[in-house]
Amino acid sequence: MSQRTVLVTGGNRGIGLACALAFAEQGDRVAVTCRGEAPPEVIEAGLLPVACDITDAAQVDAAFAIIEAELGPVQVLVSNAGITRDGLILRMSDDDFTDVLDANLTGGFRVARRAVKGMMRARWGRIVFVSSIAGRIGQAGQANYAASKAGLVGLARSFAKEFASRGVTVNVVAPGPIATDMLSALSDEQQEAYAEAVPLGRLGRPEEIAAAVRFLATEEAGYITGAVLPVDGGLYMG
Repeated sequence: MSQRTVLVTGGNRGIGLACALAFAEQGDRVAVTCRGEAPPEVIEAGLLPVACDITDAAQVDAAFAIIEAELGPVQVLVSNAGITRDGLILRMSDDDFTDVLDANLTGGFRVARRAVKGMMRARWGRIVFVSSIAGRIGQAGQANYAASKAGLVGLARSFAKEFASRGVTVNVVAPGPIATDMLSALSDEQQEAYAEAVPLGRLGRPEEIAAAVRFLATEEAGYITGAVLPVDGGLYMG
């Protein structure tokens, strides 16, 4: 299918932007949601930036209305938007925990629920949730983030079972440590420690996550649904 309409939430930087650019490079019509002003890379690549806070259902509906009017019904959804509020468990407030779950897990539910309506009518669709290795092995100081990313697996598999008969596949990509703004904020020693823990001996690149996401959205991946694809350099071999 050429010239598909693709939506990448949180597509204004990092992994999300890499995914959006990968789809645009193959000729798809691509929209990205962002909470702030769109960076130059989004405009220069011809992506459609749409302001949207995925914790607000009304904003999600409004964003889809804009995308459908400008580009057509969403055929591929990459649910990538999320936040972090790190802290040790005994110091983590209820708000820090629930806010991260609302953005990362419930937000993913909101956008997927809205997108799947059009996919059902078309009897074809691709949904890819971007999770994290933290959701598979846990992470000290990130109980909220790890819980939200683990929850995406159960969410994706429930969507996969409900909509398989309508030609909609739903999968999860679980990145390991990736060279993004989040990791660049750490010290060189911390980044080296992450890289040394990876069997391949290096951090991943956003483009490597994007390649996996783009594959799961192809016709060739039509027999893959409910899967969790780790892209982590061999860090988690469960």
